[in-house]
Amino acid sequence: MTLLIRGERAEDFRVVEELTREAFWNLHVPGCDEHYLVHLMRGHVDFVAELDFVAELDGRIVGNIMYARSSLRGDGGEVLPAATFGPVSVLPDYQGRGIGSALIRHSLKAAGAAGFRVIVIEGHPHHYCGVGFVGSKRMGVSDSEGRFPYSLLVMELEEACLRGQSWRFYPSDVYEMDEAGLQAVEAGFAPKERGFRPSQEVYRIASGAFVE
Repeated sequence: MTLLIRGERAEDFRVVEELTREAFWNLHVPGCDEHYLVHLMRGHVDFVAELDFVAELDGRIVGNIMYARSSLRGDGGEVLPAATFGPVSVLPDYQGRGIGSALIRHSLKAAGAAGFRVIVIEGHPHHYCGVGFVGSKRMGVSDSEGRFPYSLLVMELEEACLRGQSWRFYPSDVYEMDEAGLQAVEAGFAPKERGFRPSQEVYRIASGAFVE
């Protein structure tokens, strides 16, 4: 089987939203909102279209990654443009085969070629340290309130570009989703049962933890 990574096309939009819904359903919370995020991102000013990739396996789209522009603000007043990916989605039946990692690595090379010097994400370290991300405190990057979330991870695409000052991370407001919009989009999908999974408690703990 051959994995092909290519740019997302308009005819892929619905397929990508459906696979994202399948990938995240009941994973972090009962139901999910990641497919709604995908729906919003394509029309947002911060969307980075050239970093929107799908993974095809034997002609079937099985994964996707998307990026939005974000920024870092230094204690010396400098503003450093950054990029943030998420969601990264792989159909459940295809997880554990390295498809998500392949999408990340491919897109990171493209991000560097596009001129981005640093990538900042919010995610579980278990999933992303293996592709080169490190904890934000190690890089002197806090959230907008000066804290160091366990889930805030950083990768320099240009070596030492963060050296010499401390930074605060400001993500795109595309990640600030509203419940009414989610319900309107969700109404267009086939019903699925919401329920509890232990991964939801793992997510709750990790997303509320900070590094001292």
